[in-house]
Amino acid sequence: MVEENHPQRIDREGGVQEHKSPSLQMEVRDPVIIRDKDEMRQWSRYMRAQGKTIGLVPTMGYLHEGHLSLLREVHKHTHLTVVSIYVNPGQFSPSEDLSTYPSDIHGDINKLKSVPGGVDVVFNPHNLYDYGNSSGEREREVKREKEGGGLVSCLEERGLGHETWVRVVRLEKGMCGNSRPVFFRGVATVVAKLFNIVEPDVAMFGKKDYQQWRIIRRMVRDLDFSIKVIGSEIVRDDDGLALSSRNVHLSPEDRAKALSINQSLFKAKYAAEKGQTSCRELKSSVIQAIQEAGGRIDYAEIVDQENLEPMEEIKGGVVFCVAAWFGKVRLIDNMEINV
Repeated sequence: MVEENHPQRIDREGGVQEHKSPSLQMEVRDPVIIRDKDEMRQWSRYMRAQGKTIGLVPTMGYLHEGHLSLLREVHKHTHLTVVSIYVNPGQFSPSEDLSTYPSDIHGDINKLKSVPGGVDVVFNPHNLYDYGNSSGEREREVKREKEGGGLVSCLEERGLGHETWVRVVRLEKGMCGNSRPVFFRGVATVVAKLFNIVEPDVAMFGKKDYQQWRIIRRMVRDLDFSIKVIGSEIVRDDDGLALSSRNVHLSPEDRAKALSINQSLFKAKYAAEKGQTSCRELKSSVIQAIQEAGGRIDYAEIVDQENLEPMEEIKGGVVFCVAAWFGKVRLIDNMEINV
């Protein structure tokens, strides 16, 4: 029997490789690149038939240290690892930054190879929503969506024929759900598709996107996915800014101003731990600090860690979630507070 902390790996020829701890396993391994959905599913089923467990790290690419920390963490839980790289049009509205979202697939693969233990598969599909629709049907679908006043993402805008959405109705409300109404149905849907294609045993998500992490956990519970969803702590730069692929778009001046998010959240956490339990006063202090630094507040909310309900007073575990604009870049951050 393979011990939990020392799983075996399967090489490309199907042979067993002894797993070494990350501190010892320093060889650089080229991952298998898979772009086809059926091929990805076949790979996973073949490996699982050999008794191997699979961990999935879903990403949209332009990887940073936060993503790599997820890969290092998933190594602790499964024999094999898959990193998906796919910019999902279903979670962007036509007015958002889909067309300018940063991309560097070759750089991403090199970064994944730099992690001890590497990654077994990079799943980089061209289009998860290509169902072979005729152009006429696509045009009619877009017209129906717009005339019906329904939510329209970049996916509907392209008219790819997709009409099935996964929604976690209550948890998607509020915070990011207010300003990005198509976002969470797009996230839940594409993650459900990835789960059905990759069929992982474990999936890793960063807790910087706290509302997203809770939504995925609830979806997995409610729809009986046999997948363990693990949330990993926020990874910050040396100056405290939460790592994000969008940080590359910040000017040096705006990046310096954006430190007000993290700094004000730390001050709020410290105040709460010293007995300040009024959420109204804590929110006011954070909003003031960010605005004085030149940021525009999207939201600043203190919510229950489990159900994301807004709190008036801190009585247990809460999370302080913030979204703010600096220049043309929207940043999110949060801090768990347990008192």
